Amino acid sequence: MRPGTVGYLDAWQLQRDLVAARQGGRGRDVLLLLEHPPVYTLGKRTDRAHLLADEAWLQRRGIEVVEVDRGGDITYHGPGQLVGYPVLRLSSTRGVVGYVRALEEVLIRVLATYGVTGDRVDDYTGVWVERAKVAAIGVRVASKGITSHGFALNVTSDLDHFGGIVPCGIPDRDVCSLASLGVQTSVAEVADRVEQAVAEVFAATLETATLDDLEHLDRRPHS
Repeated sequence: MRPGTVGYLDAWQLQRDLVAARQGGRGRDVLLLLEHPPVYTLGKRTDRAHLLADEAWLQRRGIEVVEVDRGGDITYHGPGQLVGYPVLRLSSTRGVVGYVRALEEVLIRVLATYGVTGDRVDDYTGVWVERAKVAAIGVRVASKGITSHGFALNVTSDLDHFGGIVPCGIPDRDVCSLASLGVQTSVAEVADRVEQAVAEVFAATLETATLDDLEHLDRRPHS
């Protein structure tokens, strides 16, 4: 599902609605592929010292700050970055670590289609090109094994916006994007390739859907 550019809080609420539906035995697994307006998100293990920007810096750049319930440290989302939120029921054979490795494999395969070699780094999640992170991963697994949150792949992201944080809490590593690596592409094109890689890695058949197709959700306004 590709709802376009969605505010972070709206997308987070949508994920929670989808998780509740799957926990209740309604609906199907969903892959959300979207972009966010500029936002820093702080995971459950974030050290607040990793938010370097002061209020004036944030206001000048229009960057929101949100504390979330995923794992991992602080990260940035914004225009030009493809964000993927798989909401699915984990198989008993894959487990959380296996799931994260599968997401990394999806992104590594996507990079390979552009001639870019993506790697894993010991002790860190995400995907790297040499010493620079091109894709971050942070997930949550709720009761009954339902996933939310996911990955963020920098396509044409404004890398200056990462300067307001210690990305993922790692001070001695850089951040890159496909554009900074010399790859000319778009978020929409990368989303096409992500869908293909997800189908391969998860042995799944993806079908196009819209928000109107999610009849199993309670779409009443939330406070």
